[in-house]
Amino acid sequence: MDNVNKRRRRMVLAVLTGVVGVACVVAIGLRSFIRTTEANLEQLKSLPMADVDMSRVADGTYYGSYSMFPVSARVKVTVRDHRISEIELVEHRHGRGAAAEAIPGRVVDAQSLDVDTVAGATYSSKVILKAIENALTTAGR
Repeated sequence: MDNVNKRRRRMVLAVLTGVVGVACVVAIGLRSFIRTTEANLEQLKSLPMADVDMSRVADGTYYGSYSMFPVSARVKVTVRDHRISEIELVEHRHGRGAAAEAIPGRVVDAQSLDVDTVAGATYSSKVILKAIENALTTAGR
């Protein structure tokens, strides 16, 4: 009976050691994930937008995208007479940034990327603006 108890204790100790080891690996991975996400979001705050010269953008439909984890967007921008006539938000992956989906309409109204970001959805706003910029700068080449 004494040997059985010793084996059980060893087995319990081995299992506990394994669980603690796995928990440590998960914690380290999670910490790295959080640091990367925070760094990306901080970078998004100060992301500059190019001043697109619409006189150089020919009529047509252009696609653009931008992604910086955890946010991504794809857009379809239609240009007529060197003006942005329509922006369709094809895809928008976001956390709590759904309110930023108003950005394409603001850009069409302003005919500029120089629009205010949506409060509470700054990161998504920046990503959508960058996707629009990428569509227009590709078109201007």
